[in-house]
Amino acid sequence: MALGFIECPFLSITAMVADHAVKAAAVRLLGFETSGNERLLIRLEGGVAAVTAALADAETRAHELGVQVTTRSLARPAAGLEPLLCFRNTKNPLYGGRDQMLPTDYASPQTPPMNTTQPALGILETQGLTAILEATDAMLKAANVTLVGKEKIGAAYVTVIVKGDVAAVTAAVEAGARAVGSLGKLIAAHVIARPHEDLVALLPK
Repeated sequence: MALGFIECPFLSITAMVADHAVKAAAVRLLGFETSGNERLLIRLEGGVAAVTAALADAETRAHELGVQVTTRSLARPAAGLEPLLCFRNTKNPLYGGRDQMLPTDYASPQTPPMNTTQPALGILETQGLTAILEATDAMLKAANVTLVGKEKIGAAYVTVIVKGDVAAVTAAVEAGARAVGSLGKLIAAHVIARPHEDLVALLPK
């Protein structure tokens, strides 16, 4: 199995790029690794051709979103590399965010819902805590959405994720983006209509 790496700015953009990459080819999303600033590392696994295709799609999607990414594939990763990829997950004491976002961080429901269609996700990221709280309040008041959780990646970058049907999530994200105003810097506000299950696995249940 090959490994694929995508280094991307901002969690909101990282989520969008990762969702596209895992939909583009038969690869598995292993998780995100934070760096303490705006950049995160997406880790993928799959066959060599699949990883290559996923990385190419990631670069295309990142360009569409207006950011540059660094990508690399390792066709035959050395066994000695494993400690850099598989290590104990902790919360960073400086900013309170996870060092990694892994599919094993949150337990899966004992009884999965009968409807296997994933609800849409709304992702709003700001630089500034006051701004994200104001935006989250506006999102929850604007439409029938559920708060999934909050993620910090350092340097005051904070992302809030909501879920619901596409129309509600779209309305909520638009309201949240407007609410940021001069309270902080709006990094991104996006809706993922049909998120891949690998991406959903990284988020609180």
